[in-house]
Amino acid sequence: MRRWLGLAAALLLLTACGDGGRETKASEYVFGTVVDITIRGVSEAKARDAIAALAEGFRRMHKDWHAWKPGGDLMRVNQACKTGETVTVGDFTLPLIVDAKRYYALSDGLFNAAVGEIVGAWGFHADEPPKGRKPPFDLIRDLAARHPSMDDVTVDGHRVTCRNSAVGLDFGGFAKGAALDWAFAELKSRGIVNAVISAGGNVGSIGSHGDRPWRIGIRDPKTWGVIASVDLEPGEHVYTSGNYERYRDWEGVRHSHIIDPRTGMTVEHVLSVTVIADNGSFGDAASTALAVAGPADWPRIAKRMGVTKVLMVDDTGTLTVSPLLQGRLIFPEGKTPNLAVRSPE
Repeated sequence: MRRWLGLAAALLLLTACGDGGRETKASEYVFGTVVDITIRGVSEAKARDAIAALAEGFRRMHKDWHAWKPGGDLMRVNQACKTGETVTVGDFTLPLIVDAKRYYALSDGLFNAAVGEIVGAWGFHADEPPKGRKPPFDLIRDLAARHPSMDDVTVDGHRVTCRNSAVGLDFGGFAKGAALDWAFAELKSRGIVNAVISAGGNVGSIGSHGDRPWRIGIRDPKTWGVIASVDLEPGEHVYTSGNYERYRDWEGVRHSHIIDPRTGMTVEHVLSVTVIADNGSFGDAASTALAVAGPADWPRIAKRMGVTKVLMVDDTGTLTVSPLLQGRLIFPEGKTPNLAVRSPE
């Protein structure tokens, strides 16, 4: 699962130009990455107000969804999981627990937000990447052998109970997507219908960039360049799970931050998976699940989850694309790679 880091709330407003084509841009540090917000077609004052509301919402997410620091709903749930006690959660956290259970079922257990204890054992809860020490493999294997899962988490109204003390909830695998979904709903409620927000490898959009679509680049996990670009239809989101930003090196092996919940070990053989979906939370979770499934099994999981637009880069450098995404990829001039085409099956 992807890590969650702290929030620096300062915003940097960058621009703006003429009314109908006016764009207001902001950048902030949230979820361990730079989040870029572009709002188009409204006054700068209206955009500033909306951006301030987004920042306030992100602060609340940081508090309530934080997996390992005290003070929020999720930390209280994780503490209660160790004793089997029931805890009441608020409206901001409950939908994510419900969604985590749904994505667990849809993905045949490959997206599992209950493995937070394993994520912590790997060191991916720390503010700095883990370095210079051997991963605690015995602890990791022991935790995995206790099979923490979202099926161990019962939701009754706002009351949440765990029946497995090895469960630790970690929303890092889909929190960015959920945050962007909330952000776009907030913008729409304010009459803002054209915007794009990017957070690391995750990009969501509403509306368009004037008379053309929003064009989004898909990162090359080997070179930090762009593999290809895609023009987004209104409301589409691009989510990428990869091993290039958060990892742990030990004895010449790169251990990705993406955890296979079946073994507790980190995902191998996949550099990145990109999914295009119309829901950010779902797309974020699906890209993680397909990375866990790997080059051989991702078509089965994609079909099971209803994902139709997929691009996978494996550790041989092979690009595998689903038919519905193949024709939409726009490659840099002079760079048209050989693609393997596979359908969800």
